[in-house]
Amino acid sequence: MSTPTLHAPHHDATEHTHRLGCGHVAVPHADHVDYLHDGHLHRAHADHYDECEPAGHVACAGHSHTHGEGCRHVAVPHGDHVDYVHDGHRHAAHDGHWDDH
Repeated sequence: MSTPTLHAPHHDATEHTHRLGCGHVAVPHADHVDYLHDGHLHRAHADHYDECEPAGHVACAGHSHTHGEGCRHVAVPHGDHVDYVHDGHRHAAHDGHWDDH
C-alpha cells in the first residue's frame, strides 16, 4: 500500500466535508469511501484529505466482464481514463486486462 499523499489545496476538511449528498461522486473502496473531486479521488483522514490512488498495477484475475457505456457499473472519470466501480473497488482498463484500484 502506498504512503498517503496530502491532497492540496482542498486539504483542510473544514473547507468542505465530503459525505453522502455533498455533490461529489462517492466511490466505495475497501474499508472506506473515496470522493471524486477535481478529476481524482481522495478520502477523509483525521482533519484533512489524502489522495487515494493505487501504488501500482494489480491485474484483476478472472475478470471476464467488459466495462463500458451501458455496463451498469458506475463510471468514474480518473485522470486520463475511466474507472468502473465493481465489487467494492475500481477497475481500470490496462494492456488488455483490468487492473484493481
